[in-house]
Amino acid sequence: MSLASNGAFVSVGRPQLRGPLLVPPMSLQVAPAFAAAPQSRPDGASPLHASAAAALGAAALVSLGVGVGGRRRKAAGLRASRGVATQQSSMKIVSLVPSLLTTLPRPRARVAAEATAEAEPAAEADAAAKGLAVADEPQPFMSKKTLRLFILFFLWYVLNTAYNIGNKLVLTALPIPWTSATIELFFGLPYVGMLWLTGLRIRPKLSMDNIKTLAPSAFFLAATHVGGVISFGAGAISFTHVLKATEPVWTVLLSAIFFKEFLPVPIYLSLVPIIGGVALASMKELSFTWVSFIAGTLSAVTSASKAILSKKVLDGKPLGENLTPANMFAVLTILGCFMILPASLCIEGPATVSVAWNNARAAGYSAAHLWSLLGVSGFLYYIYNEVAFLALSEVAPVTHAVTNTVKRVVIILASVVVFKTKITLLGSVGSGLAIVGALLYSLAKGKYK
Repeated sequence: MSLASNGAFVSVGRPQLRGPLLVPPMSLQVAPAFAAAPQSRPDGASPLHASAAAALGAAALVSLGVGVGGRRRKAAGLRASRGVATQQSSMKIVSLVPSLLTTLPRPRARVAAEATAEAEPAAEADAAAKGLAVADEPQPFMSKKTLRLFILFFLWYVLNTAYNIGNKLVLTALPIPWTSATIELFFGLPYVGMLWLTGLRIRPKLSMDNIKTLAPSAFFLAATHVGGVISFGAGAISFTHVLKATEPVWTVLLSAIFFKEFLPVPIYLSLVPIIGGVALASMKELSFTWVSFIAGTLSAVTSASKAILSKKVLDGKPLGENLTPANMFAVLTILGCFMILPASLCIEGPATVSVAWNNARAAGYSAAHLWSLLGVSGFLYYIYNEVAFLALSEVAPVTHAVTNTVKRVVIILASVVVFKTKITLLGSVGSGLAIVGALLYSLAKGKYK
């Protein structure tokens, strides 16, 4: 008969007479895990367990020997009954081995595993409770980033609209657009210079090579500004912004001519409403002048050139250190001011400026009023552009296109209301087509990029 328990088995046979004791011919065979006390076990059991198992096996053997020892029994029936009793005792002792093993100290690895298993449900329940607590907390109406962008775009619209109105008031009093544009560009120097000197804004570090690299972009920025100011002075603000909406047409044309870059057909189709809308608005514009038309168109061309230059030429080149969006605009504005200053002095010299100033004084403007108009216009120009740089640097191209389109609509409506600009129905339709076409172009270009 054999009985397995935790890797050990016992075979029991008939008792034999050996010496003065009656020792059964039992071979108590213990598996390697119980017969010896190895230094380590694969399952993480300690040597104590193995030693205990071996001791229990030896105790069983002694108990069997003592239990069946004594003097010889003459009767065969007595020997047989004694053998049965011995067999039953052996079975009881062996059956106690598993229960005795459970009372011994458990391996540390196993204890840790069991503790971890018991702790996991508690940890999961705790995490679930925390998750519910967070979910129950009231969420803010909008994130900090969204709120910041909302404030930036709101300021951009308000400041840009205020600048357009202020600039038109300056040009109405002083019809010297070159001088006015130069003064507005110059206002960036004392403003940002004060921020750099006081440490309120980190100063950019530029080498001469960096300045040479940025010079073309500065020139196109200044030319775009001068063209817009000339167009404002010679015509209506609304018409100038319709002309500026043609920038996508010139971007596509210049890219094809100078960089051999051709775009998908849907992008070209989006240019049709721009061209048709500008043509319709120009024919029905009551304040149409060729000076305003040419200057506004040149402003769109130079703006497209600046965008292409930034993308094709400046991308990837070292431009200097600490050139944040605000510092980049500051550097381009200062460089642009010095670039157009000679042209401004040649076209509108001191004599021309003096005549315009005297005429304004004769019309009832005080010197303080004129200087305040120039100062406010210059300050608004710089601030609205800096805010625009900050806002547009954090949004995707599609958002840029949509917000720029809405900005033009807001400025056109505000200028019509403030200056009581008369506009025909067909002129309104043409202006709307041009602006919607500019939006469609930006969306199509974003999709097929």
